[in-house]
Amino acid sequence: MKHLAFALVFFLSGTAHAETLKLLTEEYPPYNFSKNGVISGAAVEQAEVMMKALGTPYTLEILPWARALSLAENQPWTCLFTTGHDDDRDKRFKWVEPILVDRMVMVHKAGSGVNPANVEEAKRFTVGTQRGDFSASYLQKHDFPKIDFAADMETTVKKLLSGRIDLMMTSEKTFEMMRDQGATLESALVLEGKFYGFACNLGVPDELVKGMQAQLDKLIADGTQDRIFAKYGLRPNR
Repeated sequence: MKHLAFALVFFLSGTAHAETLKLLTEEYPPYNFSKNGVISGAAVEQAEVMMKALGTPYTLEILPWARALSLAENQPWTCLFTTGHDDDRDKRFKWVEPILVDRMVMVHKAGSGVNPANVEEAKRFTVGTQRGDFSASYLQKHDFPKIDFAADMETTVKKLLSGRIDLMMTSEKTFEMMRDQGATLESALVLEGKFYGFACNLGVPDELVKGMQAQLDKLIADGTQDRIFAKYGLRPNR
């Protein structure tokens, strides 16, 4: 009987551990970022509201985007956010969205004179992005010949401001936030819009994904998402 009791305790503790959802993200303010060891941001706060309502144990970790993307695709009980939903990623994950509805933009350093009229003209320039990011997939899909890859957006911004690259891709809301905070950046070219959300490993149970979606739908419907956006100086998803 003792052995049976021990085995049951071991089984239950193992199950509890397995059912802790790993939420992975990157340094990409104002949606996800760390400050003084605390992870926060407009997307992180939405995740926290959702998971608290569900009562599902979870952990939250910031990693370089390419590593986080690989872990989410290959490691059970793992979700990645804030992730652009495109055709290439569609069948690789289970989706909970939208945390964000936004357009991608190419931006340049103010006064640089780099003003492509369209995507084809933009291909003449060196464009910065992050490895594994949606924008990197866009650039590769559209055959951009000069792509500069960095580990995170902060590095890409530094390269742009120092003149090491000509353009960078980011979300329109992120650009507006950086501009409003005094960054010497200007919009050069507005691109297509996308939904962004949680990209969950295919092994995450459907019931949990449906629960997360229901909680996200709720915080959108009751205005919580808009209030969180306003806190970070972002306009609503419209």
